[in-house]
Amino acid sequence: MKRRNFLKAIGAGTVYMTLPGCTNASGQAADKGTRPNILWILSEDISPDLSCYGTPAVETPNLNKLADQGVRFTNAFTTSPVCSTSRSAMITGMHQSSIGVHHHRSHRGDGYTLPEPVRMITEYFRQAGYFTANVKTAAPGVRGSGKTDFNFKYSKPFDGSDWNQRAPGQPFFAQLSISMTHRGGQWKGLDKKLDNPVDPAKVELPPFFPDHPIARADWATYLNSIQMMDQYIGKIMRRLDNEGLTDNTVVIFIGDHGRCHVRGKQWLYDAGIRIPLIVRWPGKLKTGSVNKDMVSAIDISATVLNIAGIQPPKHLQGQVFLGPGAKKQEYIFAARGRCDETIECIRCVHDKRYSYIRNYMPYRPWMALNRYKDTSYPMRNLLRKLYAEDKLTPAQMKFMAPTKPPEELYDLKNDPYELNNLVNSPRHQKVLKRMRAAHIKWMHQTGDIGLIPEPELEDIYLKYGNGYDILAQPENHGLIDHIREVIELAEHGKSAIPELVNAMQDKRPSVRWWAAIGLGNMNSDAEAAKTALQKALQDKSASVRIAAARALCRMYQSRQAMKLLIEELKNKDNKIVRHYAALELEDIGNKAGEFIQEIRTARNDSYDGVKRVATRIVSTLEK
Repeated sequence: MKRRNFLKAIGAGTVYMTLPGCTNASGQAADKGTRPNILWILSEDISPDLSCYGTPAVETPNLNKLADQGVRFTNAFTTSPVCSTSRSAMITGMHQSSIGVHHHRSHRGDGYTLPEPVRMITEYFRQAGYFTANVKTAAPGVRGSGKTDFNFKYSKPFDGSDWNQRAPGQPFFAQLSISMTHRGGQWKGLDKKLDNPVDPAKVELPPFFPDHPIARADWATYLNSIQMMDQYIGKIMRRLDNEGLTDNTVVIFIGDHGRCHVRGKQWLYDAGIRIPLIVRWPGKLKTGSVNKDMVSAIDISATVLNIAGIQPPKHLQGQVFLGPGAKKQEYIFAARGRCDETIECIRCVHDKRYSYIRNYMPYRPWMALNRYKDTSYPMRNLLRKLYAEDKLTPAQMKFMAPTKPPEELYDLKNDPYELNNLVNSPRHQKVLKRMRAAHIKWMHQTGDIGLIPEPELEDIYLKYGNGYDILAQPENHGLIDHIREVIELAEHGKSAIPELVNAMQDKRPSVRWWAAIGLGNMNSDAEAAKTALQKALQDKSASVRIAAARALCRMYQSRQAMKLLIEELKNKDNKIVRHYAALELEDIGNKAGEFIQEIRTARNDSYDGVKRVATRIVSTLEK
C-alpha cells in the first residue's frame, strides 16, 4: 500500500468526541456549555526571556501571573527556528520536513497544498462544532498580526477574525499572533513608550555576544519588546475576564521560535528553538507548577484537540502532553532548511541534558550572507567589525568560522550556552552514538525529505503533486540512507574520491548532487575526479550540473563551468535552479566578473532569492 493510501486509511474517521459534554458521532453538539474554549497565543521570535523564567532586567508581571495560574514548561521547543516552517508544523501536527514545507517561505503562489490525509487542525475543530478564529483585534489597544505564514495553500483556514463572531454558546478555538517581539519597526522608540524600560547596563549578555554598547542596546530593545508584549497579555486576559470567559477558556502562551538574534532565529541552538510555554486550564491543572517534560510545539495540535475532547487523528506526529492519554517523550527533534536565500540542511535531537546537531552542509558558514539578517541584526555587523580587529573572545570567534563541524554535541547542564563541542570527547561517545541513532531513527519514522536538494524537490512536486509520497516510490526506497552514506563518505576526504565518483553514476539525481558537492568541497584535492565532473556538466539534472560546475570552479578556473552557471541562471523551468546557480556564482567571486551583464539582468528575476543574490554579486563586482 502506498504511504498516502495507508495514512489516508488510518486517518479517516478519527474526528469524534470522547469526553462527556462534547459531540456525538454526527458531529452535533451534545452540551455546548461544557466544552472549553481554547486561546492559543503566539508571541513571535521569543525565547524564554521572561522574568518568570529567571531572566534578569526584564519585567513580565502579566505572564508571571499567567504562570502562577497554570503550568510553566521549561523544556518546550519548536520543530524549526523560523516562522513559516515552524507554524506550518504546529498547525498541522506534522514535521515540516515530512510534508514538504521545510524551506522558509516556500510554495508562495505555486498552489502547493497539504497531502492527504494532512489537515490544519482548525478543520477538526470546525467539524466538531467549534468556531475557529485568527484574531485581529485581541483587546482594546491590542491588535493581532493575523499572521499565518504557512508554506502551503489552504482554503478557509479559519472561520473568522474574532471569537465574538461565533454563534451564542458556541465554543471557540482562536489563534492570536503578537508581532511586537518580532524584530522590526515596532521596536523603535520602545524605551520612550514604557514606564520601566530595560537599562542596557543591567542586561546579562550571553558569552557569545561581545560586551559592547551596540550589543547591550540591541539586547535591551529586545527585552523592551517583551515588556510591551506582556502589557498586551494583561489586556487580553482582562478581556476574557470582562466577557466571563476565563473559567472555561484554556490559554496557551507560546513562542513561534527563538529570539531574533545571532545564534537564535534560523539556528538549532537553544536560542533558536527553545521557547516559553505557559498553559492555564482552570480547574484542571495544578496552579503555579513547573513541568520539566520534553515538549515539542507540534504536540500543541494533538493536545488542544484532546483538551476539546476530539480524538487526534492517528497520522499526527505530535502527541498529547496534557489531559487524558498524555504521554512523556525522551527527545524532541528540530530541523532547518533554506532560510530566505541562504541554503542549509541541519537537524537537531534534544533530550533533557544533551543537544545533538547534525550539520549536513558543514561547508556553509554560520555567518553566510543573508539580506534579512545582515540588514536587521546590528550584532552581525558588529561581530564582523570586531573580528576584523581581532577583538573577539574564543566564544564569540566560534560563530565566525568559515565552516561548521559535521556534528555537534553539548552538555546543557554544564554548558548551557552550547560552546564546548563534545563530539571528540572519549567520555561522551556513548551519548553521541545514542543521540545520533535517535536522529537517524527519526528521519526514517517521519519520512524526512530534507536531504533531497530543493531544485530536485521542485521537479518532484510537479511529478507527484506534493512532497509527501517521495520516499514511498519504489525508485526511492533507501534514498535517504544512500544520501547519508555519500555525505559521510565525502567527510572522509581524498580517500573517498573513487566511491564518490562511482556515486556520480547513481540513477537518482539527489545522490549524484551530494557526490558532486562532496568532491567540490575537496577543492584541488579532487583532481582525480575531474573527468567525471566534466561529464556531469551534461547531466540530465540541472542541480547536478550546477554542483559539478561548482566543483570544477573550486578546483581551477573553469570558464566552461562558469558559462554553465550563467546558462542555469536563465533556467526558465525551475526558479530554485536559478537560485542555486546564483549562489555558486557568488562563491566564485571576482572570477565571475566577465559575466557581470548577465548577472545584472538577474537582479530583475521573478524569484526573490535570485534577485537578492544577484544584487549582492553585482555590488561586490562593481566596488
